[in-house]
Amino acid sequence: MRVDLFDFDLPEERIALRPASPRDSARLLVVGRAGMEDRIVSDLPDLLRPGDALVFNDTRVIPARLNGMRRRGETEARLEATLHMRTGPDRWKAFLKPAKRVNAGERISFGHDGTSCFLGTLDATVAEKGEGGEALLVFDFSGPVLDEAIAAAGHMPLPPYIAGKRAEDERDETDYQTVYAREDGAVAAPTAGLHFTPELLAALDAAGIERHFVTLHVGAGTFLPVKADDTDDHKMHAEWGEVSEETAAALNAVRARGGRIVSVGTTSLRLLESAARETGRLAAWSGATDIFITPGYRFRTADILMTNFHLPRSTLFMLVSAFSGTQRMRQAYGHAIDGGYRFYSYGDASLLFRDDPA
Repeated sequence: MRVDLFDFDLPEERIALRPASPRDSARLLVVGRAGMEDRIVSDLPDLLRPGDALVFNDTRVIPARLNGMRRRGETEARLEATLHMRTGPDRWKAFLKPAKRVNAGERISFGHDGTSCFLGTLDATVAEKGEGGEALLVFDFSGPVLDEAIAAAGHMPLPPYIAGKRAEDERDETDYQTVYAREDGAVAAPTAGLHFTPELLAALDAAGIERHFVTLHVGAGTFLPVKADDTDDHKMHAEWGEVSEETAAALNAVRARGGRIVSVGTTSLRLLESAARETGRLAAWSGATDIFITPGYRFRTADILMTNFHLPRSTLFMLVSAFSGTQRMRQAYGHAIDGGYRFYSYGDASLLFRDDPA
C-alpha cells in the first residue's frame, strides 16, 4: 500500500507543547458510522455503557535520553542516545544522534556532568551498529544498578516535535506519565492514557465500566517516520509486552456477556491483537511484538479505540485508518484541523468505533 495515501498537511500551531489542564478537559472527537461529534474527555462515562471494559497500558516512562561523549584517541565528540528496547540485564538498543561516525567497539561515556550516581559515570560499549542510527549498547553496569544509573543520568524522552520547540522541564516529569503508570520500561508515553485523572477513573467506576491493565513498553521507534514508499517495505521496531492470564480471562468474560472492549491507546490495541487467537479469544502472552497494522487488517479484540491525533505518514495513522476506515479518518482529521484540535502526544483525543467490513 502506498505510504503517501496517509499523508496530510498539519499547521505547526496545531502541535500541542503542553497538555490540557486538567487532563480530562481535553477535547474528544467521537467518530463512528453515524458521523462525528465534538465532546470532551470527561464525557467518557456517558459515551460508554455499563459492562464495557477499558484496557490501559500501565507502562512507566523512564528517563531514556542520555547525553554522552564518544572518545577516539585524543578526539572527543558529543552525542545523544535514546534507549528504546532492553535486550538483556546490561544492554539496550538505542538510537544515536549523530550516529554516522560511531563505530562498533567504541566506548561512550554518559552522565559525566556530576548529576549521576557512581561518581558521575555511566559507560557503554557500542556492540553493534544497525540501520537508521540504531545501535546495541552494552553498559558496564547491569540489572538494578544500571536502572539506577540511567535514572540518575537520563532525561525525560520528550518526542522530537516537542523537544525541538522547547526544553524539557520539571512539569514534563509528571505531564508525560499516566496517573496509573507502574511498570518501568517505556521510552515514550502511551499518550491516550495521559488524559485520565483520578476523578475520571472514579466516574468510570461509578458508571459500571471495568478497567484492566496490560503492559507494552513503548519504544522510541514509535516516532520514526515511514521512509519507504510502500508499507510492505517498512520495518517495525519490536516492543516488549505482556498480557496476564487474569486480564485475558477478564476480557474474554466481557466479550462473552456482550460488553465492549475499549482500548485506551494504540499500544494497548497492538498488544491485544498480538495476544489474540484467530477466534478473537485472548490468552496470557508475553514477548516482543512488531505487529504492523494497515488497512485491510481484521481486528479480533477491541470494539472502540481511544487515541490521540497522530503524525502524517506514520504507522499509527495507518492503524487508526485500518480501525475506522481510511476515508473516515481523513475526514475526521480534516475536521480536527479545521476545528482547532491539538495534535500529538500532549494534544486532544479521539474515540473511534470500529468499522467492520460487511
